[in-house]
Amino acid sequence: MQIGIRLHDVNAACPPAEQTLEARAAKAREEGFACVHLALSKVMRGAAFDQCALTEGLAMHVRRVFARNELDVAVLGCYLNLAHPDPDKLRDIQSRYYGHLRAAALMGAGVVGTETGAPNPEYKTDANTHTQAALESFIRGLAPVVECAERWGTAVAIEPVWKHIVYDADRALAVLDAVRSPCLRIILDPVNLLHAGNADGRERVIGDAMDKLADHIAVVHLKDFVREGGELRAAAAGTGEMDYTGILRFLKARKPYVHATLENTTNDNAVQAREFLQRLYGTL
Repeated sequence: MQIGIRLHDVNAACPPAEQTLEARAAKAREEGFACVHLALSKVMRGAAFDQCALTEGLAMHVRRVFARNELDVAVLGCYLNLAHPDPDKLRDIQSRYYGHLRAAALMGAGVVGTETGAPNPEYKTDANTHTQAALESFIRGLAPVVECAERWGTAVAIEPVWKHIVYDADRALAVLDAVRSPCLRIILDPVNLLHAGNADGRERVIGDAMDKLADHIAVVHLKDFVREGGELRAAAAGTGEMDYTGILRFLKARKPYVHATLENTTNDNAVQAREFLQRLYGTL
């Protein structure tokens, strides 16, 4: 297991000079991480990171920065709404994915990662988010993006999230079956499959996802959760209710050298979260 971190969580509370791409990458390596989840707009200021900005030169600069620090780019994030109901806005969103896929191929990123949106412009959970119509809308928006990934020889990975259109393992399988491409992969974030109503049955929910999606999982996100006001709040690994034994056993048995990136860490607890997971992994 190669443990990584969201790069924008590194040096997040530091002065601007320590929040550059280069400074964050160096710090991530210093803290013992092997890979990163990279959201360009959150670590490089002054550009929109649309088709215009995502040049070959930018991609190669990013590749050099991470090669110098011996870090993989596990995920190049492009978390936009591929189920946007406005056709013109959807085309603009898709073009941003095309640019990210080109950049991912040139910088050697593992996948371009995305969540699965909502059927409204606000990207908010509503009464239609879990409907079949919403799922079909997302698949239509995703299909040309996957075709672009095929042309560039890279991959798109969708992340099931309870609050979004693809909210469980069966919905993810429906997308995989509809698109049918080896360039469509899965980011498994176990906590994102949970909500207040199923958190007590989390071993079953997460186990179901690992069983059904195993062949398609490219990256794992590792975080924790705590309960606040009847809702779940994400937290750093090892600081909440999660038991990672089953997840890590699955990764150790079936996913050698998988990229596993931490989420919801702070400057103060990122190394502690990494060490906690590595210790547990080592006992399995």
